[in-house]
Amino acid sequence: MLKIGNVTLPNKWILAPMAGVSDLPFRLLCHEAGAGLTCMEMISAKAIYYRNKATDEMMAIDPNEGMVSLQLFGSDPDIMGAMAQKIEERPFSILDINMGCPVPKVVNNGEGSALMKNPALAGKIIRAVSSAVSKPVTVKIRKGFDDDHINAVEMAKVAEENGAAAVAVHARTRMQYYSGKADWDIIRQVKEAVTIPVIGNGDVDSYESACRMLDETGCDGVMIGRAAQGNPWIFAELVAKSEGREWNKPTREEVAGMILRHAAMLIDCKGEYIGSREMRKHAAWYTKGYKGSSQFRGKLNEAESLEDLKRLMDDFLS
Repeated sequence: MLKIGNVTLPNKWILAPMAGVSDLPFRLLCHEAGAGLTCMEMISAKAIYYRNKATDEMMAIDPNEGMVSLQLFGSDPDIMGAMAQKIEERPFSILDINMGCPVPKVVNNGEGSALMKNPALAGKIIRAVSSAVSKPVTVKIRKGFDDDHINAVEMAKVAEENGAAAVAVHARTRMQYYSGKADWDIIRQVKEAVTIPVIGNGDVDSYESACRMLDETGCDGVMIGRAAQGNPWIFAELVAKSEGREWNKPTREEVAGMILRHAAMLIDCKGEYIGSREMRKHAAWYTKGYKGSSQFRGKLNEAESLEDLKRLMDDFLS
């Protein structure tokens, strides 16, 4: 179990927030597999303020998906606090503040990991949000902005001092994006510097690597991002092995079945045009590493319906 503020998670295995990935259907699948907490795609506080319809749809939560963390991003403390208060009645368990997104259009707006360069402003944002809501507020940060500005420890202290109930640390700088090796030692340094729970993120792709992160850093929880893409079963592996049970990788038939189920859920959620197109990348992830998967991915880009995917799955299985 992992306790964050007044919320107790069933385990320490957490699905990371990923734009274009951790939408409602994928969160449901990861929850079913055993994730103790799933995190939404990041939501713009300004988009909520301007009542953007697409943003409202992104915030939808299914009653069957367990504990969910809703992640806000923005750089204006007043708007962040007011929008946090506005959405608090929605059925999420934890409210997270994104201070780690490396994407240029976010960073160039002074949001996401740009806030790693401005701890004072970061503190005001965290204080504004944590004061506005009664649900636990967490903060996702990075190792630093670049190799010359490694300040995760300072940012974690700022988060704790301003009311954060936990901090998640992606052990890469903004300039690394998702390349190179994650520096788990920075997670250890953060854990030693604060008393709130610390969640480690970066380069965990199995139960064995999750255990190594826990042992080497002392962190309280493990956040899984890219390793869950096309592999919601990673949470089933983590839960089974942590309970001393045997775990077997899914068969090719189980993978095909999951692709079709995921596609049906996406289409039900977003309509056939958008859902079938968004499923292309998921199906490519699910089938990566299988014989003939490169040719299969080429065919995927032509899939425009669930029926197209069903035909492709027949080819995949044959």
